[in-house]
Amino acid sequence: MYAFDFERPSTLDEAVAALGAEGAQALAGGQTLIPTLKQRLAMPETLVSLTGLAELKGISASGGVLTVGAASTHAEVARQTDHPGLAGLAGGIGDPHVRNRGTIGGSVANNDPSACYPAAVLGSGAMVVTNAREIAADDYFTGLFETALEEGEIITALRFPIPEKSAYVKFEQPASRFALVGVFVSKSEGGVRVAVTGASEEGVFRWSEAEAALASDFSPAALDGLSASAENLIGDIHGSPAYRAHLIGVLTKRAVAAAA
Repeated sequence: MYAFDFERPSTLDEAVAALGAEGAQALAGGQTLIPTLKQRLAMPETLVSLTGLAELKGISASGGVLTVGAASTHAEVARQTDHPGLAGLAGGIGDPHVRNRGTIGGSVANNDPSACYPAAVLGSGAMVVTNAREIAADDYFTGLFETALEEGEIITALRFPIPEKSAYVKFEQPASRFALVGVFVSKSEGGVRVAVTGASEEGVFRWSEAEAALASDFSPAALDGLSASAENLIGDIHGSPAYRAHLIGVLTKRAVAAAA
């Protein structure tokens, strides 16, 4: 690592002010940032810890919406029972160490193309709440490791409409346990959403053709004969674009079966 200063603000206003300084970077659970620092791939002058902010903690459900504080760990999200699809997803992230240190806000802010939470956020039609505004999921994810967050903007909470049915299924990359392909499906009064992570060069995306097929028949059979396009999908040593396209179809059927 390179040398850096460390600040641990106790209020959100203090954190926003600290992140306004040149070379400052937010630190949540650190499950992505710390390995990056160890490899000297990042050189922040100051790390601003968000772990002491009471405004970022807590999980509650009211009026059909699950509100998850951004500093909630994966283990805490996995223990909530109001949104089973989200709980199942969180319980399958990494290993116990990662689940007890990593946070939902850090993952969503980082927007790794193979991370699980972006699929849940987009697949649930969630709202990303920051210190400055609320951003709809469809407007939040803008590309590979890119989001609609402005410089110094902090995610404070995620608001998930609680669906009638939901599930997440992923095909793990065995070394990292990230999703080679992951699919989150949800069914609610507003319709069906299908979000895919791990597969695209552009990050998480919605599979609109599957959503249309499932809208009238929420069953695996509704997806028979439907194939995801391999265009713009990732090709690497773990799988070709065609292989990932095949996995999208298989995992979407499994997710629908699990949700139904």
